[in-house]
Amino acid sequence: MLVYGESFDDLLKKTKDIMKKIILSALFSLFFCQTAQAFTVNHDFTVILGVFNASDTKFSYSLTPKDYAVNSTVKTAGFFDSLYPFEAVYSTTGKIKKNEMETASYKYQSKSRFSKRSKELVYDKNGNPLYRISSRNDKSKKVKIEENPNNADTTDLQTVLAKLAKQYNDLRFCDSRMEVFDGKRRFDVIFKDEGIEELPANEYSDISGKAAKCSMYIDKLGSKEDDLLWELTSDRPIYFWLMEDKDKKMPFIARISINETPLGKLDAYAKKITIKDN
Repeated sequence: MLVYGESFDDLLKKTKDIMKKIILSALFSLFFCQTAQAFTVNHDFTVILGVFNASDTKFSYSLTPKDYAVNSTVKTAGFFDSLYPFEAVYSTTGKIKKNEMETASYKYQSKSRFSKRSKELVYDKNGNPLYRISSRNDKSKKVKIEENPNNADTTDLQTVLAKLAKQYNDLRFCDSRMEVFDGKRRFDVIFKDEGIEELPANEYSDISGKAAKCSMYIDKLGSKEDDLLWELTSDRPIYFWLMEDKDKKMPFIARISINETPLGKLDAYAKKITIKDN
């Protein structure tokens, strides 16, 4: 993946795109446990990128019988933070209707050394996207999303992952293909079962035991975009290891991994899982 002529800063910027998007993958655990009770799941992850302890990532998930909310943050850490400071916040809310999930709102904000960005998708009452509002360094743009049959039954990436998690809870397999529309482009997310593995504890996480392994990659449907995540996941899947909390009996993500990035292998380790009834 290293391209001749690229500066180290260019590689860091590309890797930042992986880091800010890889956290969306961890939302896989949100709807694993179907229950009439409301609950919140908190994850704390450490992200190791090559030789760097690169990022601290936090997730908060809330679920009731009628709606759901997801809030997540990522922030660079240590020496990596001094090279390329970056932080981002993602927020999704949605409704649960007849056992189906509909996105109600999606917001994203990020800040690096030289740039501030944000994006918001505005939906109608049926979960269809109406507008995309984006800004860069305080310059805002609102774009109406035209009706397109190809965008029917698509949703945001976080809600798609929640739907998959619900499928896994019901049927105990990952295999699936789901459609996503991010307000600008459409793509498919493909999940596959990869068997059962024994996860050992290590210096980053004391969580260990048998875990179900799944993979995810993105089919960009012929789109040509300067997006390293899409390039990586076309033939290098993101891997997940899923385990179950012994007390609450709720599955969670124990580890996430990408075998190759411009700066080396990426591993995200769950160092703390907190599950609370609301």
